[in-house]
Amino acid sequence: MLVLANLFEAVAVVLDFGLTIYMWIIIAGAVLSWVNPDPYNPIVRFINTATEPVLYQIRKRLPVNFGGIDISPIVVLMAIMFLQAFVVNTLRGMARSMMM
Repeated sequence: MLVLANLFEAVAVVLDFGLTIYMWIIIAGAVLSWVNPDPYNPIVRFINTATEPVLYQIRKRLPVNFGGIDISPIVVLMAIMFLQAFVVNTLRGMARSMMM
């Protein structure tokens, strides 16, 4: 059981770290949308490539454009926070309960 508990804890840590990194990429993409960045800059291209598939799915399914303001990044950030609070904490709780 200890091995399985360590596996759950490791998955929780990696998932939490990945979600945190993606949250910062979403924030960077939102900040970049306020300015006119160089579209050929590799960092800008990476951020757009990493964020647009998720943001496009949100924009397609929900009416998230209020008065010219796109709130799809906020929806994605809230989903990331939910995943961190629910999935990551559930995995950590399962790991702790297996260690006892």
